[in-house]
Amino acid sequence: MTQSMGAIGSSADNAEAESLNASVKRETLQGAQNWDSEREVRPAAFGWLHRYNTRRRHSHLGQISPIDYENSLLPKPATLTHAA
Repeated sequence: MTQSMGAIGSSADNAEAESLNASVKRETLQGAQNWDSEREVRPAAFGWLHRYNTRRRHSHLGQISPIDYENSLLPKPATLTHAA
């Protein structure tokens, strides 16, 4: 991970990306003394991203995961009542 190099005074332009980067660093890289290679970092980062999208609850989404939120927006299949 490297720090972003945004221009002075433009922090609002990339606030969402910075928030995501902060979450990655806090939840995945915290406590890691040293990564020996990119090969070690990739699975850890992918695992975090998978958890972030499928299981991690987000307060902005009503305490559900992003995937559950997106699925809730899909149209529900119509069911027909049985004819008597």
